[in-house]
Amino acid sequence: MTAGPAPASKMAAAQKPAGATAVLVLGDGTVFWGHGIGATGRNVGEVVFNTSITGYQEVLTDPSYAGQIITFTFPHVGNVGTNPDDLESAGPAARGCILRDDITEPSNYRSTQHLNAWLKSNNLIGLAGLDTRRLTRLIRDQGAPNGVICHDPSGNFDIAALHDQAKAWPGLDGMDLAKDVTCRQSYTWTQSCWSKDKGYGDLEKDGRTPDFHVVAVDYGAKRNILRCLADAGCKVTVVPATATSDDILRHKPDGVFLSNGPGDPAATGVYAVPVIRDLIATGKPIFGICLGHQLLSLAFGAKTYKLALGHRGANQPVKDLETGKVEITSQNHGFCVDRASLPKTVIETHTSLFDGIVEGMRSLDKPVFSVQYHPEASPGPQDSHYLFHRFTKLMADRKQP
Repeated sequence: MTAGPAPASKMAAAQKPAGATAVLVLGDGTVFWGHGIGATGRNVGEVVFNTSITGYQEVLTDPSYAGQIITFTFPHVGNVGTNPDDLESAGPAARGCILRDDITEPSNYRSTQHLNAWLKSNNLIGLAGLDTRRLTRLIRDQGAPNGVICHDPSGNFDIAALHDQAKAWPGLDGMDLAKDVTCRQSYTWTQSCWSKDKGYGDLEKDGRTPDFHVVAVDYGAKRNILRCLADAGCKVTVVPATATSDDILRHKPDGVFLSNGPGDPAATGVYAVPVIRDLIATGKPIFGICLGHQLLSLAFGAKTYKLALGHRGANQPVKDLETGKVEITSQNHGFCVDRASLPKTVIETHTSLFDGIVEGMRSLDKPVFSVQYHPEASPGPQDSHYLFHRFTKLMADRKQP
């Protein structure tokens, strides 16, 4: 059964204004016009918004954004330019970006390339001049829609065809995207966090002897997560999302880290959950974030579900239920853990002060814990860096005779 035509009032917006070289067409027929930036072409994805006021390069290269078109609610994007250091993966994971104003000229000593040139060189399509407040309200009120972003300097667009493409896209529910963004083979990571004086550190070059060996399962890991693990004294061996428990345990890790990543945890869980259950049974410390947190909950027998909006930004308040402290966190997720499905052996440790969803949990009988948000803070506040040291303490306690 095919959907009927879009309402006339929405399709009427398809009357192209003079000078428009880019368009966003949603699955319900809503049309937004603007001018193109970055690469030309078209792409389909889930349209979401991010409320961060900085860190756009880190956001665009976060693998958790695979399958999504990002709307930046902060209007002035481009002011720090781009550089090769602020990448969370080899290139953009997002399928497009949407800005309110023209790209701001770079004014930062670390800038090596204009954002528009960077978008072009990375084949990422963008649209500027769109009413992002209107689009954000639409997402807020109706949920994240499917959409097609298209940039054509000639200004020629087949709105009906773009609408059909947006309607036909299946969406992220039931989609395993971890396989698309994971590494293809195992590798060792020793780079540590950035400082203004020295740039990025390195455990080997700095002569630091790691205290622990961690295997990180890469479901779409951000580089700064790996740096934070290294900074906490961990040699990190990164393995693909499809690694078996034998693949992981042959490295003889002191602990296992389950990374962030995109897509539906239930779909990725088909192959990931049995592995995680094997790892839990070993008694080794396990730390999961974002998709890793959701997969861990599935391994415990809980359920996950898709949020209408998701949480995306660097200003998300979370309460630590065990200490009473409130952390301002960086987040990027569209799925979450069903609180009612958590088993009695797992307790909730953190909760969102926006909408009350589960933001953290830990096992009562295993050295296993996880959080929904991004403690590596790239971009974002560093309130949650302590979690990496909580992980190393678990490993240290297990090492003691």
